[in-house]
Amino acid sequence: MDDKSKITPNKNNVPLDRIHRIKAILIGSAGNLVEWYDFYAYSAFALYFSKAFFPNQDPVAELLSTAGIFALGFFMRPIGGWLFGHIGDNFGRRRALMLSVLLMCFGSLIIAMTPTYATIGVFAPILLLVARLLQGLSLGGEYGSSATYLSEMATSKERGFYSSFQYVTLIGGQLTALVVLLVLQNILLTADELRAWGWRIPFFIGAGLALFTLVMRRDLQETDAFQKEQKKAKAKRGTLRGLMEHPREVALVFGLTAGGTLAFYVYTTYMQKFLKLSAGLTDAQTTWVSAGSLIFAMCLQPIYGALSDRIGRRPLLISFGVLGTLLTVPLLTAIQHASGPWTAFLLIAGAWLIVSGYTSINAVVKAELFPAAIRASGVGLPYAVAVSLFGGTAEYIALWFKNIGHESWFYWYATCVIGCSLLVYLFMPDTKKTSRIDSEAQSH
Repeated sequence: MDDKSKITPNKNNVPLDRIHRIKAILIGSAGNLVEWYDFYAYSAFALYFSKAFFPNQDPVAELLSTAGIFALGFFMRPIGGWLFGHIGDNFGRRRALMLSVLLMCFGSLIIAMTPTYATIGVFAPILLLVARLLQGLSLGGEYGSSATYLSEMATSKERGFYSSFQYVTLIGGQLTALVVLLVLQNILLTADELRAWGWRIPFFIGAGLALFTLVMRRDLQETDAFQKEQKKAKAKRGTLRGLMEHPREVALVFGLTAGGTLAFYVYTTYMQKFLKLSAGLTDAQTTWVSAGSLIFAMCLQPIYGALSDRIGRRPLLISFGVLGTLLTVPLLTAIQHASGPWTAFLLIAGAWLIVSGYTSINAVVKAELFPAAIRASGVGLPYAVAVSLFGGTAEYIALWFKNIGHESWFYWYATCVIGCSLLVYLFMPDTKKTSRIDSEAQSH
């Protein structure tokens, strides 16, 4: 395919110009925002509903219980990565994206409607766990499907820029959850009302947004790469057998994800608890600092993505690996002892200048590694395994170290994992130069 071409056939063989391409990318990524809003509303409101499901006098123990269920939800993500990857590779990226957001809607509704521990006892945390498992399954499918869709819809010269919007919307989902929290905290409800029943509101909102997104995705255009692959033999499309024929690529996805996903969850989901429990900020200060740093992070993603279109993907990954290995301990130590919210914000913003070297381009790097027949599976499954082991457990491990009195050990744990990923970045190819998406397009 000519990189300068603005024409790509859609599912109806109608020319797809630049405006329609951008519209399709925006719709695909908007659904990603809703999925991640639903998933992160749990983390954002955990400070308010933890006692409703896990009554305990120790706030760290309460949060440890909710963080444990947060982590368990992540262990459904490999299943979701495999299931929705199989759907995306066999029946289309669009269908996988629609089913994933529908499942997320069910998970949010269950959380919104579940009675508290005081009402139904142990069944309350059990239902909470079921809801999180459904959301984990959905999110495991969303990442691979959306990463594949965005990467395939973009032209070669703009692929890094357009695919970076996956993390713009991913971070935007968490930011939206925090905005809802700010409105409820400061305008609509008191702290007591939030703890009593107000924490249910964001989950009802999430379920409604998911249904709206489902309608939007109904008319989503299928990618050219999938349509061409559909004409070929289906024997190994989207299968584990087909995926295992690419062991090097699978290992690369796992290795490059481990350090990056851990760093991402440190500065997103865990940071809210870290600022309150360790840095000593108030609830309102914690929310404002978290929201401000996420806005800053969102702005960085397309800038770094566009930069990767010019200099390649590998330099950005290496810069994240080197700086992350050297500065994670100093940054987290400084945030812990921050003198106020502005100091904490500036330190977290500095961390995002580092972490964005991974977040902005990791989706496109993975998509460029695999052929179209197993691209959604190849992106989704090994990524989901790595996120389950290192991202989903980050908050739980950090709180566990804090609970036993050795919080700084977590800083060194994060440093070691990032250092291991750095070794992968140093020896992997630059996927901008070896892109399977480009080579397949040129072969046609």
